[in-house]
Amino acid sequence: MKTAYDTLEISIDGHVATVSLARPPVNAQNRPSRIELTEVFDALGDRQDVRAIVLTNTGKVFSAGADIKERAGMAAEDGDYILHNRITREYLYAVQDCAKPVIGAIRGPAIGAGFALMMCCDILYASDDCFVQMPEVNVGLSGGMKFLTQHFGRSYARFMYLTAARVPAAELYRLGVIQAALPREQVLEAATTVARDIASRSPLAIQTAKRGFNVVQEMPDRDAYRYEQGLTIDLSRSKYAQEAQRAFVEKRDVAAGE
Repeated sequence: MKTAYDTLEISIDGHVATVSLARPPVNAQNRPSRIELTEVFDALGDRQDVRAIVLTNTGKVFSAGADIKERAGMAAEDGDYILHNRITREYLYAVQDCAKPVIGAIRGPAIGAGFALMMCCDILYASDDCFVQMPEVNVGLSGGMKFLTQHFGRSYARFMYLTAARVPAAELYRLGVIQAALPREQVLEAATTVARDIASRSPLAIQTAKRGFNVVQEMPDRDAYRYEQGLTIDLSRSKYAQEAQRAFVEKRDVAAGE
């Protein structure tokens, strides 16, 4: 993992890494920015000293989505679009599939692919001036429908997509999509506090739980529960689980280092 990137700012404090989108003026996503973020999340997911990640942004906009200027220059028949789509998919799933929990501190609007990136986080906080929008129908694009259906009901998801409606942070909170809509200056602190709480817990338990969430969302209920029971069996063989269960029965804290 490099020490400096062109489109990202990265810091690590304790066991929490903070990744900030930093491509002025509106953090529009192009091929280099997607490649960089994929590389960073792959590396942070592998690092033993990182247990949780905060994804946030510099500037007033979390991300205005795809850089349409880049799109306009693509050739449709020489494989360029195919490569672009592959890079975009992996960019989003680098966050969603990261082994470590990702807490979003969304400051300002998240539009199109910016909204999709936001939806890949595990836990979300947003500024009260944030709004989300899927304007694909306005610019001749398609994509992001699956991310909408994971977080919104059938009618609401179609309404958002087909009308390109702007949905404010207060409504996202009402719908249970985000944990809180906060003043901009409080968003990063709230997300970091949760990240530190998660980082203080057993890495084995937390990473197993995240893997479980990602897998079972695509499974029928019966198969999902069977898979979860298999995770419990695997955990039960660990020193962590054995000590944690003894501590619970004995009404004491888990021994240090477990």
